[in-house]
Amino acid sequence: MKAAVLSLCLWLACALPVPAADAYDIGAWLAARLGPQEAPALPSTADSFRVETVAEGLESPWAVVPAPDGRLFITERPGRLRVVENGTLRPAPVPGVPPVAYRGQGGLLDMALHPDYAKNRQLYLAYTVETGQGMMTRVARFEETPAGLKLLQVVFPGFPGSDKPKHFGCRIRFGADRTLYMTLGERGEGGRAQDLMDLNGKTLRLKEDGTAPPDNPFYGRADARPEIFSYGNRNSQGMAVQPGTGWIFQTEHGPSWNDAPGGGDEINLIAAGGNYGWPLVHHRATREGTLPPLAEYTPAIAPAGCTFYSGGRFPSWSGDFFFTNLVGKKLVRLRFDGPRVAGQEFLLENGYGRLRDVAQGADGLLYVITSDTDAYGPGRPGGDRLLRLVPRG
Repeated sequence: MKAAVLSLCLWLACALPVPAADAYDIGAWLAARLGPQEAPALPSTADSFRVETVAEGLESPWAVVPAPDGRLFITERPGRLRVVENGTLRPAPVPGVPPVAYRGQGGLLDMALHPDYAKNRQLYLAYTVETGQGMMTRVARFEETPAGLKLLQVVFPGFPGSDKPKHFGCRIRFGADRTLYMTLGERGEGGRAQDLMDLNGKTLRLKEDGTAPPDNPFYGRADARPEIFSYGNRNSQGMAVQPGTGWIFQTEHGPSWNDAPGGGDEINLIAAGGNYGWPLVHHRATREGTLPPLAEYTPAIAPAGCTFYSGGRFPSWSGDFFFTNLVGKKLVRLRFDGPRVAGQEFLLENGYGRLRDVAQGADGLLYVITSDTDAYGPGRPGGDRLLRLVPRG
């Protein structure tokens, strides 16, 4: 097998045209492709739970967001915000969602609840819009009312984008410091990720009103945007805050042959001012001044939404990091020892299709949404599903 991969790699090195990306390193891909998985296997917990279908008939869902009152919000990329209450999907979407640009990988994407949501009923939506400067990602703050959403403020109007309807990134999370973290993909134009005057290919850190906190790493510099928290990110579609430490973890899609050899999907710990290398390096290659991933996956699995488990229903999962993936069609469980990956387990493998997001509900259970009805999925007659992992016994 390794000999066959080596032969293929040598052929590709000679036959493929080299694109304009800063790095097209066949050697880095080969090392990742032939090297062992970096994380040892954890003892199996596959027999400790069963999977229930809570709802189906969803269209291109992107985020599942639990509310403290037990409801679950689900965003659908065509521009609908759905609610699951008492285990039932409400037939009508929540009114008041703004118009979105539902094209390519765009649409209504992520959602985050304000840290004081239980009192102020404020929530944030991230969605793509068409502008004279191309498609871009916008974030707005709303108040949830009995009549639907009431727009309070556009906190991030967007940054000049691209006509390419892809690589929006677009996870939003409030950190332990109550600031809003936001991922923006590099829109398929890799060099933007290294340009500190461009917000694409970055993690942003904003106050709740959208302004830049003065303790951001590049605040006050004339050659950098003050909103930037990290850069060199290709397309981060998952983000979670670790309880206790407040550390920010992300999943990131690696290249797909048009911009570098395929694979190189990453799990990253995001540091203030950190450069995560794209497009200067990829896969397991290193370069001075850039930060390596905590875990890397080749062939590609297309990692998406993620969360840390802190509930009491699965004691053996306490503190573990879970992330969904699309190509890999599985839920990955990682255990960290500080910033180091100590082990991993693959769950739900090939049993439920493409998996988009995972979240812990107020009931301490894990909820997963599938992603078979978007532009990349095979389709499913019954639509996409909301799944629930429930302890056996």
